[in-house]
Amino acid sequence: MYQEESDIEEIVSSLSRSASIASHCRIYPFLSKPKSEQKTLKGMVKGTRNMLGRYVSKWFYDKGIPFDAVNSPYFSLMVNEIQRAGPGVKCPTAYKFSGPILNEEVDEVRKWIEEYK
Repeated sequence: MYQEESDIEEIVSSLSRSASIASHCRIYPFLSKPKSEQKTLKGMVKGTRNMLGRYVSKWFYDKGIPFDAVNSPYFSLMVNEIQRAGPGVKCPTAYKFSGPILNEEVDEVRKWIEEYK
């Protein structure tokens, strides 16, 4: 055994178990026992809203979408429809976005142009 290893073993053995655990809790708070707090409905909604914001923002960052895109009237419509659809709804695939859904949008714009003429 090396001298350094011996020194380390002496130091570790001289520490009391509680001091060792206490220092870990300060360094790694996730190792400490979680406090059991009952969440209020308001707290749960706030937490859910915060997580929604974080996930949407990650998508914005990842795809380089300008932040003012949230000011589009279609953004709030999208969020409302996702909420209305509820959990378990599957997102359309890239194929659907670039194919059938895009074709529906093109048809809608063409109808709008014809009405405008």
